[in-house]
Order: sequence, then C-alpha cells, then structure tokens
Amino acid sequence: MSTGLTQNALKVLERRYLTKDSNGKVVETPEKMFERVASHIALADKNYGKSDREVNATELSFYEMMSNLEFMPNSPTLMNAGRPLGQLSACFVLPIEDSIESIFESLKAAALIHKSGGGTGFDFSRLRPRNSRVCSTDGVSSGPISFMRVYNAATQEIKQGGRRRGANMGILRVDHPEIMEFITAKDDNKEITNFNISIAITDKFIDALEKEEEYELVDPHNGKVTQKLEAKEVFELIVKQAWKNGEPGIVFIDKINEDNPTPNVGRIESTNPCGEQPLLPYESCNLGSINLSKMLREESGKLAVDWERLRVITQRGVHFLDNVIDRNQFPLPAIEKQTKHTRKIGLGVMGWADMLIKLGIGYNSEAAVELAEEVMGFILNEAMVKSQELAQERGVFPAYEGSTWDKKKIKIRNATLTTIAPTGTISIISDCSSGIEPLFALVYTRHVMDNDRLLKVNPDFERALEERELYSNELVEEIAAEGSCSHSDDIPEDLKRTFVTAHDVAPEWHIRMQAAFQKFVHNATSKTINFPNSATVEEVKETYLLAYKLGCKGTTIYRDKSREEQVLNIGDTTSEPSTQEIPDNMQVVFKPRPRPKVLRGTTTNVLTGCGTLYVTINEDEEGNIFEVFMQMGKSGGCAASQLEAIGRLISTSIRAGVDPEAIIRQLKGIRCPSPSWEKGGTRIFSCADAIARVVEDRIREKETQENISGTEKVKVSVRAKGRNVVGVCPDCGSSLAHEEGCLKCMSCGYSKC
Repeated sequence: MSTGLTQNALKVLERRYLTKDSNGKVVETPEKMFERVASHIALADKNYGKSDREVNATELSFYEMMSNLEFMPNSPTLMNAGRPLGQLSACFVLPIEDSIESIFESLKAAALIHKSGGGTGFDFSRLRPRNSRVCSTDGVSSGPISFMRVYNAATQEIKQGGRRRGANMGILRVDHPEIMEFITAKDDNKEITNFNISIAITDKFIDALEKEEEYELVDPHNGKVTQKLEAKEVFELIVKQAWKNGEPGIVFIDKINEDNPTPNVGRIESTNPCGEQPLLPYESCNLGSINLSKMLREESGKLAVDWERLRVITQRGVHFLDNVIDRNQFPLPAIEKQTKHTRKIGLGVMGWADMLIKLGIGYNSEAAVELAEEVMGFILNEAMVKSQELAQERGVFPAYEGSTWDKKKIKIRNATLTTIAPTGTISIISDCSSGIEPLFALVYTRHVMDNDRLLKVNPDFERALEERELYSNELVEEIAAEGSCSHSDDIPEDLKRTFVTAHDVAPEWHIRMQAAFQKFVHNATSKTINFPNSATVEEVKETYLLAYKLGCKGTTIYRDKSREEQVLNIGDTTSEPSTQEIPDNMQVVFKPRPRPKVLRGTTTNVLTGCGTLYVTINEDEEGNIFEVFMQMGKSGGCAASQLEAIGRLISTSIRAGVDPEAIIRQLKGIRCPSPSWEKGGTRIFSCADAIARVVEDRIREKETQENISGTEKVKVSVRAKGRNVVGVCPDCGSSLAHEEGCLKCMSCGYSKC
C-alpha cells in the first residue's frame, strides 16, 4: 500500500476510483492506479519527439508526485486515464442559442458529458422570455426557466460514469426580462436539484445599484428594452434568496471577461458547476491541485514553506495537465476542437488550512492573507515559466494570435494556467483540508464504508494538545460538541488563534482570502463564504459588495442551517433554537443510517394487559441504541402488526438521529383499556408505555455502567456540531458538509456540486 494513504483514503479509492472486474470486485491497488494514470498521461510526450527513456522519466515523475500525495488531478483523470472511457476533463460549458434545435443539441451533448463523468455549465440568457412569439410555429416561447427544468430532469436520469450524478450550472444575465423569476427558481430546495444557479452581474448593474437608479431589461431575441427595474430591488431579492438557502450565487461577468485571454475567439458567458472555471462555449478544462500541506520543510527547528519543492511540483503539474489535453478522449468533436484551440488548464491548491496551521498562522489574519498572495503568486509565476518552456518545445496554443498573450508578446502554451477548484474527494485521498477553505471541524465522527464509526481528531490539533499535556477525552468531547475550540476555557489563546474552523472566520476574512488567491488565478476561485444562522440579510449584501470591490469573479454564500436538508440533531442538541423566522414551506428532512449486517442486543419480556410483550433492543458497535423491535403472540394478528409498525417507526427515527429520550416522552404514559401490574408494583398502562419503559431502563442501565467505569480511558463517540452540515450522505450515512460550493461527505468521498 502507498504509505501516505489513510484507511479512509483507501476506502474512498476502493469505492470510486480503483478498477473493478465484471463482478464489481476491486482488481487494482492504489499504486497500480497511480501507475496507470502516470503511464497514460506521460505518453503524450511522444507526440513531441521524446524518446522512450525520456517518456519513462516523465512517467516516474508523475507517479512520484501523485503517490507522495503532493499533487492530484481531478477525479475523471484518476478514474478514466488508461481505461476504455478515457474522458479526463471535469469542466465543460455548452452554448444554448434561441432555437429548439440548439436547446436540444446542447441537451444531448450534456447527456454525453454527464455519462462520461463531467459537469456542465450553461448560460440561458440568449433564450427569449416566456410568452414571446415564435414566428416559425406561430406559438409562444416557454422561457429559459422551463428549459432549465427539462435539462434538470434529463440530468437526473443519467449517472456520471456510473459513479455520481451530473452537475450543472445555470446562469442568467441580470438584464434578462425573466430575471426576477430566475432569482426565485430554487426557492423550493426540491426544485431544479441538479443545478446550481447564478446571476451574471454586470458593471452597469452595479453602477445603477450604487446610484440607486433603474436599469434596463433587454429581450435577447430582438435587443429591445422591455422594462426598467430598480437595481436595489433586484439586488435585495438576490441577497434575500441567498440568505434563505444559498442560491442563487453571483458571477461578475464583466470582471470575468476583463481577464478573458482569448477575446478574439469569443466572449465568456458561463462557468462550470462550481463557478471556478469560466469557459467559452464547447471549451473544457483539466484541473489538478497541489497539496500545500506537503510543501513544507524544517528550518531552524520550525516549519517553513519549501519553495524549491513547490517550484518542482508546480512545473511538473503544468506539464501533466498539458499532457492531459492530448491524452483525453473528448465526448464531442466540437469540444476537442475548442479545448485544443485554447489549451486551458487549471492548476490549483488544496491543504491551505493545513499549511497555515503547521506554520502557526491563523486563517483569519493579515499574515495568512499575505502568505496566500505570496504562495499563489509563486505558483502562477512558476506555472508561466513552465508553460513558456512548453511553448518553445511544442508551440503556442492555436488561438494565440490576437489573444492577450499575443499583445503582451508572451509566447505561452496554455491560454490559462491557474484555478482554485473544489477538491472534494481528492483532498480526502490526499488527507488534507479542502481547497483554500478553513477546517470543517477539529473533531468529528467519520462513518467509513463498512459502517464503522471512527472518532476523527485533526492530527495537528491532537499533536498540539498532547505536546502541552492537555489532551483528554473530556476535552475532546467538549470540542466535538462545537466542532471548534474557540469557546473552550481549557485551550490557550495561541492555539485558539491557530486552530480556527469555518465558523470562527468572519465573512469578511473569507472574502479577503478568496480575493488574495484570485489576484494570481487566471480563471476563478471556488470558495464558500460561511455565515452563522444569526446572520442578517444586510450582512450578506455587504459581503457581496465587498467581493466585487476586492476583485473576486463570483461568490457563493452559505448561512448555517439555511437548507431544509439540514441535520438539526448533530452535536449539541441542548442549544437554544434559532429565533430567526423560518419560512412556512421549509421542512427538516431526516435520513436513517444504513443498517450493519450484524448487531447485538437484549430482549426483555414485559407482562401487559394484552399478554407478554417481548422488546428487543439492538445496539451499534459503540453501545448506542440502534433499533427496537417488539413481538407479542403469533404474527399476522392485529396486535402483532401494530407492534411491528411501532418498532419500524422507532428504529427509523433513532437511526435518523432522533434522541431516544424524545421517543420515550412520546410513548410513556399512553393508556389502553387493559393496564397491568409488573412485579414490584410498576403499572404498565399499555404496550406503548411498556416499550418506553424498557428503552428507558436500558438507557439508565448504560448510564450507570458508564459512571462506574468513568475513570477508565474509553473511546469517545461524538459528532461535529451542525455547522456547514446540510444533510446525510446517501452512501454511508455520515454528515454532508457544504464546502467550495458543493455537498461533500468527509467519510466516503460522496460529493454533489
């Protein structure tokens, strides 16, 4: 096994990346996967006259940086390189013109892309508004939102490469006549679930907003002004919806086109699903990330940035990603043509929070922002050095003439070089923090694929506690309830400043960090701006404006517990509920944990007025109640069927995280016409009352046992407080976190963007 891979990484690789035979059995080791990818990508060197010996050296260098977890390409490359599918790109943008032919040609193309493992972005702004006349049919248009729903439904039916659902970005310009309807298109979280939506904000709109003026809505079909709206009114609706459930996001489309390297080819109108990759129609992009937690070395007894290793991995990463373009099996000829025309790549980073912690720098500090600029500036510079070197060997990208690089007289191989992308599962494989996000939590429970639940303490935090002789199970429990150490009286202030989590960071610092990286990123930067549940609409508004002011190309916000899929029972369930107004149409959705193959438990018999009731309580491996079943008399009778139904409901509730104490309170005391007396004088009012008393007795018995053995060192079972948590993983039952604009399972690698 690769020495750097954790058990969790191995589980993720087995589930999603390693080659399987026709029976679904894994037939590839992680080392063989890295060899497969390195060999396939290195072969591109032969196209440029390299000898077998030189190709082998390239292959070894690619293998080394992946197996050492210093660099990881995007998931489609890991999954498909050297395999029959051969589709290696993560990001695609498809055009939608104002015709039925174009709409459904792009839908077909999207289906092929999703099947191959990619995500797609669309700009619906060219479609005429609803009820506009269609001369060719003498009918009326149904508008862009209706067609977005068609695309959403199609996506739902296609599974990406057999591994994950397709993801889409839907964009509409702020000056489109249907903008108000588009802003609220995802007011119900159950609508258009396979799309992220964003508003393309123009400089003209921002100008009208600052001056508190109206701006014009323009029919894209005929170029006529249809009406005027108050910019303030539109912006406030965008902000309100984002505050409510995180959508829509915004992209600053004019800022994106200011940095468009090939205006000679066309104007950028859309991005990939997470917004970090603006692309021309039919372009795709290949992404890869440097693990910054590995770019450190010891210097005078302290850790420092290893600039020389960062130089090597950056240049090697550019070489790798340029080769990917040549070794890719594109899903459409038009995509291959346009991708090779501009040869865009997106080299980014992950493990940024880990690097800061190892250096003793707080994420929300001036020192962190300054280092971000220094590190990303260095990466961009070295990437340009390598791309210019490749241009000398292989030639400039074909669309070079007339590009901004041509005007600057810089001969370069790739039209763009850098992107900060969501790192999702590749950060789990690399055992590092996601992208440029702060830590999700310092302590939480992981559910691995065989349904084991393991306590996960951030290793740097655990090491710091042990070095200061502060580590204890009690302290870990306390921190786990919050996910953060910021409110602990037992943690020294310097550690609190260093070990910050996403919700310890004020929105302004999130934006400043995003802007710091964006200064040296050709494409865009994936980043979630976290807000506490108590944040106001006005605070979200100020953050959006700050993002524009600081030069970000787009913004995604997430206010804690604002999605209806939010798991409310994670961590400290005794905290006061939010006093903020909850919209009437919002509901909380709970999903039960998967059932292990083997559970152990006890059966208790209770004499009731209807006969002897047998109550079986099964527990998970940590001794927590997992399910409850009841039996009385022969099966098939009325009482038996009712008891089976009660047992299923109790079990489902407990497995979904409902506190057993709450179930006891609901059942205890329910009366039936035939109460009974247990030995010892306990009155049993009904079967439901008996069930409640058995469950209660089991809980109290367990508490007594724990109190007796409380001085022993035990494994603590905890879960992270519900910050950033937006649901339960459908694959393994762990918590889904909202990071980098995606839903991400920290345990099994499931992601949905």
